[in-house]
Parts: sequence; C-alpha cells; structure tokens
Amino acid sequence: MVATAEQVARIPAGNLRVPRGEFAAVWAAAKDRTTQQGERGVQDWYAAGVVATCRWLAGAPHRTSWGQVQQPAAPVTRSRATAYEELIEAECMAVELLPVRQPDLVADRPGWCEGIRATLWWAWRGEGPAPLAVPRQADTD
Repeated sequence: MVATAEQVARIPAGNLRVPRGEFAAVWAAAKDRTTQQGERGVQDWYAAGVVATCRWLAGAPHRTSWGQVQQPAAPVTRSRATAYEELIEAECMAVELLPVRQPDLVADRPGWCEGIRATLWWAWRGEGPAPLAVPRQADTD
C-alpha cells in the first residue's frame, strides 16, 4: 500500500526530524525498489527495512496478504503500539542490539538491520543521509 498525501499529513510532528516531503519521497522510493526487485525475483531486505520503518513511523495501516488492514509493527521489536517519541528512541536502541540478539535474523535478511538503522537515524535523529537517494523535495512541514 503506497502512502497517500493524507497519511503523510497525519504523521505526528514529533515522529520526524526531516521534512514530510523528503520522508514521503524516501518511503515511495523504497517501496518502488522492493516492488522492482521483487519482480526480478530478488528480495531487497535493505529497502524492505526502510519501508517497514517508514510505515511504522507514519502509523500507516497496511493490508495483509489475506486482506485484513493492520496497524504497522515496529521493525525491530515487532510491537503493534503506535509510534511515539519514547518508543521510537527505544527502537533506535533495539536496532543497535539486533545483530547480537538475533544474529540468525541478520544473516537471513541481509540489509534489513541496516535499512532500519539508516531510516531511524535519518528520520528520527536527523543524523546522516537519507537511507535512499531521492531528489530533494520542497519542505511541506
């Protein structure tokens, strides 16, 4: 499910440290990349981590493969709680420990942890580059 302008507008202001337009562009680019790679039979875990993290930060529900609409799960802890500042910071800490706590997951999903970390550091902490290169967007905040 691609983010709509309405979903992007509803992202709690405290959940992002980057302009909404840039966030939406990265989210869309990651979704496009996972779709394109999937069509070629490639599982792009990095882009999937970016998508999962963006969806959770935005609180954007998605449709499951069986048709049910669900709230997004946090990408590391898998909590279904709506993202807010303290939970986002806890997810930042959890992603740092992921390679130690779940080495099999890291091995089975190469790039997943890195995609989550890059997205959280960029979108939440305002540090580092965007997890995917996208054209610069006009500030819509």
